Amino acid sequence: MLRKTMPKNSKKPTRSKLVKKLDVVFSQYIRLKNSKNDICTCVTCGKKGHWKTGGIQAGHFMSRKHYSTRWDEDNVKPQCVGCNMFRSGEQYKYSLYLGKQLSENLHQKSNKIVKFTSIELEEMFQHYSDEVKKLL
Repeated sequence: MLRKTMPKNSKKPTRSKLVKKLDVVFSQYIRLKNSKNDICTCVTCGKKGHWKTGGIQAGHFMSRKHYSTRWDEDNVKPQCVGCNMFRSGEQYKYSLYLGKQLSENLHQKSNKIVKFTSIELEEMFQHYSDEVKKLL
């Protein structure tokens, strides 16, 4: 007996894949938005580098584990690899850059529990993808 093969349905991406996709495009957006002539400056040490290949990352003031501030543009600024990874984000210097009021607001916001739906994650991904295209 011959079996007919069913066409493969395109699977919806898993939540973790949506988060990863959004992280990538949001990081690109932050670095592009904060670059001048494709050069970003680390907010904590002043090191300069190309937004894509110069060792500049999207550093979070409040950790990425807090979904309420993970994709908050006020919470994420360009940082060099040294400050962001090897010096744990230089949070004190980062707070000086942001100022007392914004630092406190982000800290309070980070304590709120938020769970984005898959649709919301897709919408944010599309928004930041569009923004990256505009900036390129």
